Amino acid sequence: MLGKLEKENLELNLLLESIQKCYGYDFRNYARASLMRRANLFKESNGLASISDLIPRTIHDPEFFSKLVYHFSITYTEMFRDPLFYKQLILKVFPVLETHPYIKIWHAGCATGEEVYSTAIMLKEAGIYDRCTIFATDFNDSAIEVAKAGIYRIDDMKHYIASYHAAGGRHPFSNYFTAGDQSVTMAKELRKNITFANHNLVLDGIFGEMHLILCRNVLIYFNKELQNRVLELFCQSLVAGGFLCLGTKESLRYSSVTNFFTVVDERERVSIKRGMKLLQRETALNEGDSDRQLSRWTECLGNHHLRCHA
Repeated sequence: MLGKLEKENLELNLLLESIQKCYGYDFRNYARASLMRRANLFKESNGLASISDLIPRTIHDPEFFSKLVYHFSITYTEMFRDPLFYKQLILKVFPVLETHPYIKIWHAGCATGEEVYSTAIMLKEAGIYDRCTIFATDFNDSAIEVAKAGIYRIDDMKHYIASYHAAGGRHPFSNYFTAGDQSVTMAKELRKNITFANHNLVLDGIFGEMHLILCRNVLIYFNKELQNRVLELFCQSLVAGGFLCLGTKESLRYSSVTNFFTVVDERERVSIKRGMKLLQRETALNEGDSDRQLSRWTECLGNHHLRCHA
């Protein structure tokens, strides 16, 4: 006879299978403990006795399913989250991006958009925003609608202003939004080069020829198999010399794409994609030592030249 934990795992498996078959959303490779916690919280908030009680309502009630997906998705975010990360963008990434006549950026798993606008502000202050096309994606339609509107609680602004200045912001933060009684609306000039769209990292294809991909604090909710699949998607989507930025608890180390990248900043998880000739040369040298790899990248950055593989 199955114990309580085994029954809950079976119920969760059946729920995830139902979601995948009915709606095409595949949560089966998400971190198990996180899914179990969220499923139980959603069950309790709807007055249901078990996870299995979610299944018939999920199958037959699309509105109920939409609420469940929103609950399952990772929507926590804030403006200038981890200010030191933005300082590294300014110092180590933007000087390379500015060498391009046009710049393509993909912000994957953007949730409600606060970090997208944070990046846009820093690009604007660096003088390169007008050359940028930013694709901001998430699989949660409700979150995307919030991001498109760019309307946020005014009560959060005090914290965001402090984070903006800690990240290296140089102007009054109020330049970038219009304040109302209870909310602020991000400036239209920040939104003009941003395309918000639905994209599922589990199921959908690549965004080609990106110069910068940001996907911070999303992979921690995936199991190892799905992490590798998504990292391979990012690797294929980046140009040689393009940058990949992950969250501080995420890493390329021991992943299936680790040999395709050189670490730019270990603490803030910023890496640059190697070109094939450089990759082949380092493979022939049995990967070489990390100091030699970093010096090659540094020389490339110092010359403001992306063709590291030449």
